Amino acid sequence: MAEPRIGIYGLGTMGAALALNMAENGIDIAVANRTASAVPAFLDRAGALGARVTPCDDLAGLIAALPKPRSILAMIPSTAPMDTFLEEVLPLLDEGDTVIDAGNADFHDTRARAAATAEHGVHFVGLGVSGGEDGARHGPSMMFGGPEDSWKALGPVLEAIAAQFEDAPCVARLGPDGAGHFVKTVHNGIEYADMQMIAETCELLRFGAGLAPEAIGDIFARWNEGPLASYLFEITAEILRTGDPATGKPVVDVIVDSAGQKGTGRWTVIEAVRLGQSATMIEAAVAARAWSAERDVRQEGGEVLGTTRGILTLDPDAVADALMAARVLEYAQGFRILGTASDEFGWDLDAARIAEIWRAGCIIRARILDDISAAFHGGATQLHLAPAFADVLARGLPALRRLVTDAIGAGFAVPALASALGWVDTMRQPRGTAALIQAQRDRFGRHGFVRTDAPGTAHGPWWD
Repeated sequence: MAEPRIGIYGLGTMGAALALNMAENGIDIAVANRTASAVPAFLDRAGALGARVTPCDDLAGLIAALPKPRSILAMIPSTAPMDTFLEEVLPLLDEGDTVIDAGNADFHDTRARAAATAEHGVHFVGLGVSGGEDGARHGPSMMFGGPEDSWKALGPVLEAIAAQFEDAPCVARLGPDGAGHFVKTVHNGIEYADMQMIAETCELLRFGAGLAPEAIGDIFARWNEGPLASYLFEITAEILRTGDPATGKPVVDVIVDSAGQKGTGRWTVIEAVRLGQSATMIEAAVAARAWSAERDVRQEGGEVLGTTRGILTLDPDAVADALMAARVLEYAQGFRILGTASDEFGWDLDAARIAEIWRAGCIIRARILDDISAAFHGGATQLHLAPAFADVLARGLPALRRLVTDAIGAGFAVPALASALGWVDTMRQPRGTAALIQAQRDRFGRHGFVRTDAPGTAHGPWWD
């Protein structure tokens, strides 16, 4: 049996999929799991690929099976279990070894863990992995945050198992400590916004325009052949055209309308606020998921306020233009957060490279990412102002305005689409509403303001 190049600790859904991906791509691995019975079950699943797997009974055995300097990828919950894992593994490691957290972690925790392991001479990597089980098994998009020395050792392994876009691996070292996990967090925030925008559009087409789910699925399939092409549009078309075997109804009609969330969208919003940035489309998507859980309150709301909604006349081509504009705006907001965090934490994030590694393997993979990458390579700092998207927005913003206006007028909830319009309308006005707010702040709290005709801090005449 060949000497393993990397150890995998945690053989749940994602850990097992990554391990099989590595073995299939010619990488010899060692594996272990807190519950030892998971190891023989994994070997049964691996079949012929098991020839590249060194099974280990426990964590100590996993460490002993690896050559120095060791690399151990942990695919376990990035909360208390990760801290417990570090307490157990650090005494077993030597200076120069690397621990990789490949779960969805709060980047603040990743930064703290990187600092703590560094005191032992051990490297810590926060690896964002996107693509779900299928991506992990056949090629995910991965966002690496950690020391350059660790990337030199692990880069070839990760490049071998990553999704490929035109023969380029969708993985890169994005910066130190928490950079990878933060980029994955914002990826998920954009994912929330995209999903909510799609759901709102489907609601308008079905209950406003009166189209059946299968017909809406056909529209999404057609859209997926053009500029809106993306993984989420692809699976939306599939879902809407799928019937429920038990009832014969569209499968979407037998699903309780309460959406779950694991926290990454919420983390994106929290960090955006902390950084003084705007993520209104992501905020709207997170809020909509929270509201979806309040089914009893919504039921009572319908009884008290009524559920009547108007009829909409929608042109699918115009809706497509509106969605294209909204998609530019959601990515613009996401990359603004990434840029601000990069400055705040000294990460030097490469926006073009991030867009490139999102082009395959991840949930938000979309045709527009080619144009986004090109825009950043061309010197863009604000996507919604980039020349590459001038025509898209010139055509799409009027369509988005009509869609949102008609939807709200008819009583439909479109929080994500409306927030996109609110943000871009704010960002195109050289003088906005804040002068009055500053006057109010000065009047009730003597906070002062800056005059348009003089430097320094001034106060209103109410304080004379």
